[in-house]
Amino acid sequence: MASPWACTLLCLLLAGTLARAALRPTAILSLSPDIIREKLMDKLEEHNATVILQQLPLLSTVQEESTGLLGSLLSGAMNHIIWFKVTSASILQLQVQPLYYSQEMLVRIPMDMMAGFNTPLVKTILQMHLETEAQATIQVETGAGTPPRLVIGDCSSNHRNLRISVLNKLSFLVNSLAEKVTNILTPALPSLVQDQLCPVIEAAFNDMYANLLHLVTEPAVFNLGSVQFYLQTPVIDGDIIQLNLGATLLDSEKKVSKWFNQTTAFLTAPTLDSAPVKFTVRHDLVNAVVAALLPPEEFVVLLDYVVPNLADQLKLAINTFNKEVGPFAVASGPRVGLMSMQAAGQVEATQRLKIRTLKSPEVVLNHDGARVAQQIVLDFFANEQTHRPLFTLGIEADSEAEFYSSRNQFMLNFQGLNSDRIHLMNSGIAPFNPDLLKDAVSNILASVLIPNQNGKLRPGIKTSMMKALGFQEVTWSMTQPAGLPKQISVQLTDLTLNSLDNMG
Repeated sequence: MASPWACTLLCLLLAGTLARAALRPTAILSLSPDIIREKLMDKLEEHNATVILQQLPLLSTVQEESTGLLGSLLSGAMNHIIWFKVTSASILQLQVQPLYYSQEMLVRIPMDMMAGFNTPLVKTILQMHLETEAQATIQVETGAGTPPRLVIGDCSSNHRNLRISVLNKLSFLVNSLAEKVTNILTPALPSLVQDQLCPVIEAAFNDMYANLLHLVTEPAVFNLGSVQFYLQTPVIDGDIIQLNLGATLLDSEKKVSKWFNQTTAFLTAPTLDSAPVKFTVRHDLVNAVVAALLPPEEFVVLLDYVVPNLADQLKLAINTFNKEVGPFAVASGPRVGLMSMQAAGQVEATQRLKIRTLKSPEVVLNHDGARVAQQIVLDFFANEQTHRPLFTLGIEADSEAEFYSSRNQFMLNFQGLNSDRIHLMNSGIAPFNPDLLKDAVSNILASVLIPNQNGKLRPGIKTSMMKALGFQEVTWSMTQPAGLPKQISVQLTDLTLNSLDNMG
């Protein structure tokens, strides 16, 4: 129960094809046989399955079977048994296997029991080892007017999986009696297990399924709203259970601000590989959450007071206008040239920047992985009093997107900032090459804008799934399934089965 597992959260950021799904899910929770086995085992324990096995009415069963089927001679022999019960019972490792001829899964539940009976013929208890098995199938149930759901059915137990061993040999008479008991139990015990245990198996599975649904439909909360998932349809694919989920984005008042069903975006169901759980979300959901956390904003910074070293770097960059503006001065006349030459002289200690993000950052892909693209407008004012900027720059920038988790929170953090393109939008001086300011502007935005955005991202997205599955660490990598576009894989590791006990 303490062995480590991997759990993967995949952000599929480019188009794909989802097989066997009429709807376009916003997210997919994929569960391996390991998870199904462990969770069903937990629920069987909660429903006291082993206690029920220990309470199997062996004595009344053999007496009834001997009377009804084998006549008075055997019935009289059974009257020599005064006590017969299961002394210990355990459910062994469950097995979950695909049924390739249908979209169902077979669950095999092996049981190991020790039983004993007592007879006045001897003073000791005669011990027997009983091994049997129950089998059931996991199916997708569909009906008119009801949404599809997972159910377990066709539960049975038969004599082909039954083994009975007598552990101690005594007198001929007692051994003969033990043989008669074995002959009665061979057809009777599987029927008894089926009658007594199958209802418990069904109830345990229903609880497990309800807990999983509760887990995935619990809102993922962030500081300005939440994401509400809901089940569209369950799918059985080989030995994998996929829960196809729709989603809505809720605002801080829990009102729907965005639906994700009607979209051209596709979601590709991932292969599990060695990971027992993968949670996959669509690109548009990722960016919708980022947009909710980081709406367009505007703020003013007094450079000399906030980042004085970068203020000096910007002044030095503006000084280069005196060298680079020559051709513009010749073409535009002496007045423009003079304004350009005096640009640096206009900058006072109260210089300020107005930073505006035109729209929310957007998670994008390149060959290195996930990055965040932004469009920024920067107004530079020579002093605190002036209302007209000395110049205005339009900036196309990007940062590295870092995904990680902290307890029950999923986190996104921006690392660094590169100004890919800088455009001169307006100038109160002669036109100049805005690339002269590229390094200074990038450093200022990395020191002012990125910490501001990371501060708003820091509370993260609180998810019950994160807490229940025990995510400890996040890494991500680029993957490209056969025949499909590239996609970004954000993998969460260090999952322990002990934490799985808290699901739901």
